[in-house]
This record gives sequence, structure tokens and C-alpha cells, in this order.
Amino acid sequence: MKGENRLSDILSSKNFLVRLSKWLVLSVLALVGVIVTVRSWREVYAGFPAWYFVLPAVVLLIAENAVKMWAVKKYSHKIPFYVIDIFLLLIITIFTDGMLISTFYIAILSEFYIGQESFSGNIAMGASSIGIFLITLVVSGYFRGDIVNFFAIVSSAFNDLILLVLHFLIVNFAIQIWRKNRELDEAMKELSESNRELKRLNEEHRALAILEERQRIAKDIHDTAGHSITTVIMQTEAARLVVDKDPEDAKKKITAANLQARHALEELRESVHLLSGSTKSMSLKESLLAVARESMEGTDITVRCSVEDIEVNDAKRRFLCNSLKEGISNGLRHGGATAFLFELRREENDAVFDLSDNGCGMAQEDLREGFGLSGMRARTEALGGKIEFVTEKDEGFEIHITLPIEGKRTGEEK
Repeated sequence: MKGENRLSDILSSKNFLVRLSKWLVLSVLALVGVIVTVRSWREVYAGFPAWYFVLPAVVLLIAENAVKMWAVKKYSHKIPFYVIDIFLLLIITIFTDGMLISTFYIAILSEFYIGQESFSGNIAMGASSIGIFLITLVVSGYFRGDIVNFFAIVSSAFNDLILLVLHFLIVNFAIQIWRKNRELDEAMKELSESNRELKRLNEEHRALAILEERQRIAKDIHDTAGHSITTVIMQTEAARLVVDKDPEDAKKKITAANLQARHALEELRESVHLLSGSTKSMSLKESLLAVARESMEGTDITVRCSVEDIEVNDAKRRFLCNSLKEGISNGLRHGGATAFLFELRREENDAVFDLSDNGCGMAQEDLREGFGLSGMRARTEALGGKIEFVTEKDEGFEIHITLPIEGKRTGEEK
């Protein structure tokens, strides 16, 4: 397969075609030159054998065409050589009676057509060559002493003229097809190279995205789960200190610590799932109801929910679930809450998260955002949303989050 592709590249390359045309032109010139020289061997002109004139002209024609094709690069520098071609062809025409002269023209024109990039230049050269060909016949007839009749010359050279015209059409048509194919091949190669580069960049971007996601998950584990475990330690230590003096308060602290430990374990499990590449199939609604259900299991608290099934991306789903866990844990730890009211609804292109509890609350001006609340605010703003904490003495605590979303409203549960 590689060998076939290599051969195809060689055959479609411009340099190969140009080199091949040069060798073919020289071969045709040499072959036709031998033929006309042999045919003129017994011809006599002004008392001299015709081949005395034909052979040098043929040799010079082949030599100067070799120089023109292999040594001269610029078209402007080739013009004197084309003038010499005309002069030598005139000599050959005079001493051979125009025999095979059109073949010389065809060979020389083939090299010109292939080397010329402009199609209009080929048209001009083809038309002028036909004119020069006819003029050469007229001049050669004059030197031979023939009666010069232009229309008779055109009539006698009709077949040669047809050959020149057909040669022009066929060669230029083939050249145009070859050039279009070459342009198409180059475009396909560029497209293939662009696709490979795009694939490489996409893989790099994907690897970078995976790395960034894993770093984010690691930070979540450190911040959220680490904070939760620290809180569990503090809650259990506080319960140990008051278990003898106030068993009821110790029970509440242990309940809050238990719930916080569950949430930390669930967060760790979800992070492990994400790092391993597996994702949960639960919807946002199912995830939030699962958080509420787990918070009530084995505890005396109540969580009433009203949740619409809203479509959000994984980052926002995790954030809303973590916010519900954090809100319930904070209500238990700091407010001594026993009941929570949670609602998630859609308002136009926003998801509205509302969580309130029946805890002791505090004066709004005394509210100081700790690690949990400040982290919740930073994450909300990073996701393009807004958050508000509302509290009042003996009136509990409320969390209001608004996140931009896209998706369909698929249902509601109360």
C-alpha cells in the first residue's frame, strides 16, 4: 500500500511530468530528425545534397531544445530559443518540402504547453504557431521557386493544421485535468493533515480537561469531605464532653455527626466514581430525593420536599446535591433544627433552590459565613448563579440559590 501511494505521488508530481515531457520531446525530435534526414539523402538543392542542410539543422534543433529545456528556467529567457526554432524549422521545411514538419511543431509545443502555467499563454502560443507554420510553408515555397498561393498551401497543409489543432485541444485538456487532480490531491493532503492536527489538539484538550476535572474533584474531596470529617470529629468530641451533663444535647450532636459522616461518605463515593470514569444514572430529582431520604434514615429529623425534574449538567447536579447536604448538616449542627422544607423549581431559564429549617436561627447582622457557606457562595458564583442566606432569631435559617439552566420541565413531586 505504501509503495502504491509512493508511485501515485511520483506520477502526480509536476516535476515528474515536466521531466518526462522533456525526454519525450527530445526523443520525438531525434526520431523525426533521423527520418527526414534519411528521406532527404538523395534530394539535391542548388547542386548540393539536401541532407547537407537538413542534418545540421536537425542536430542544432535537438541541441538547442535540450539547452532550452534543461538549462533555461525563465520563460523570458527562452524566447530567443523559440526564434531559433522557427529559423531551423524554416530550413528543414525548405529542404524537405515540409515533410513531417508539423511533427516537429507538435513536439516543441508539447513541452511549451506543459511548462506554461497560464492557459491563455497556451492559446496565444498555439494560435501563433499555426500562423508561423503557414508562413514557413509560404516562405519555403518561395525559396524553392514554387508559385506561392496561400489558399493552395492551406489546402495542402489542411491535415497538418487539423493535427496541430487537435494536439492543442487534447494536450491542454489533459493538462487541465491533471492540474485539477493535482490540486485536489494537495487539498486532500492538507485536509488530512488538518484532521490529524485537529485530532491531536482534541486529544490534548481532552487530556487537559480530564486533568482539570480530576484536580477539581481532588479539591472537592479535600474541601468538602475533609470539612465534613473535621466537623464529625468536633461534634463527637463535643458530645463526649456533655454526655453526662446533658444527654439530650449529646444525642443531638451525635445525630448531627452521624448525618455529616454519611454525607461525607457519599461525597467520597461520588468522587471515586467520577475519578474511575463511571457516572451515576440518577436524574437531579432522584439525587435530591435520595439525599433527603438518607438524611432522615436513623434520625428524628423530617425533610419535606417539592422537587421538579430539571435537566442540568453534572457540575450543577453535584453542586445542588452538596448544597442540600450542607444545608441540612448546618441546620442540625448550628441551629438544632428537626424539620426542613426543601423546594426545587424552575422559573423561566433558572433553577431555584430553597431550603429552610426550624432551627434557632440568629440575627441577620450576626451572620458570619464560615467555610461551608463561603464555599457554597463561591461555587454558586462560579456556576453563574446567585445565593442568599436569610436568618432571624428563633425563626430558623434559609438558603436561596438561583442557577441558570437549560432543559425541559419534565415533572413535579410534592
